Amino acid sequence: MSELLKDGLHHPDAGVPAVDSVGETLKALRETRGLTLSDVSARIKYSAVQLGHLESCSWDKLPDGVPLRGLVRNYARFLGADVNGILRALDGAVGSTRPRPTVTALGARRALQQADLTPAGEPAHRTWAWLLLILILFCAVGFYAIDRGWVPDRWLIFDWLKALRS
Repeated sequence: MSELLKDGLHHPDAGVPAVDSVGETLKALRETRGLTLSDVSARIKYSAVQLGHLESCSWDKLPDGVPLRGLVRNYARFLGADVNGILRALDGAVGSTRPRPTVTALGARRALQQADLTPAGEPAHRTWAWLLLILILFCAVGFYAIDRGWVPDRWLIFDWLKALRS
């Protein structure tokens, strides 16, 4: 793989030799810019040891999956490389490093139904209990207001409500 820049073009004449791996590409880009591993480490907050393992493609000494993907993404972005191209090359070298969706939208709905939980994490039956309690209190206050004569007769459209007054 030759140098991959943000514009997506390969520039073999930019002073970077053609390389075949993710680590070699990143190392060549770093050296072209005159940076040491310590310089890069100070800027992207990964240790120089980790960056050295990445450049030498020592995959067994680096974290797997998403953390490795983040390391490579940050390093490539810092060097001004084509991040997507580098990540595709990484996936080709070590297998997929993309995050796996843990729960799909349909799966989340099924999980909530099975657990009988609302999205806020509260059991669904509590919501109905509160609504029922509020309805009962509203009715009790209404009947009390009718009994005390606080409600005008013209509001009482049902005869059975008028009978409550007497």
